[in-house]
Amino acid sequence: MKITLLAVGRGKNSPEQDLMARYFERFNALGASLGLGPISLIEVEEKRPIKGPERQRREAELLEKALPVGALRVALDERGKTPTSVEFADLLKRARDTGTPDLVFMIGGAYGFDREFLAAAQQKISFGKMTYPHMLVRALLAEQVYRAATILSGHPYHKD
Repeated sequence: MKITLLAVGRGKNSPEQDLMARYFERFNALGASLGLGPISLIEVEEKRPIKGPERQRREAELLEKALPVGALRVALDERGKTPTSVEFADLLKRARDTGTPDLVFMIGGAYGFDREFLAAAQQKISFGKMTYPHMLVRALLAEQVYRAATILSGHPYHKD
């Protein structure tokens, strides 16, 4: 099962980008034996200076075009469920075990997701009620995907 982080905005060289790449490497090394991966990043960007709902709609169009057909859509949204790491691992396991070919975690732009686009997500998860920089969210998500693989494999990385 392929896993994609689909994000609004272009990443820049940064410690957060390096950290995300490190967790991608770790996940890809471990995930293959679990039927998970590879993991990749797709970035979309609206360059026009539009704001608010118009920007949300345009970003939704770009995200929609980048989504693999038939993908399980998981939106990162502050109003989503806040799973534990074990529950997050179970999300990956259930998707894999039901034959989901593509699992996509979507990270919105500064104005958030368009309402209709968000409603089309099969699941919504949150890292809490605080707001984080987008590059840090990518690194956090990459770490949780790697952690999920370690949980599913019985690796001691995750301590209960």
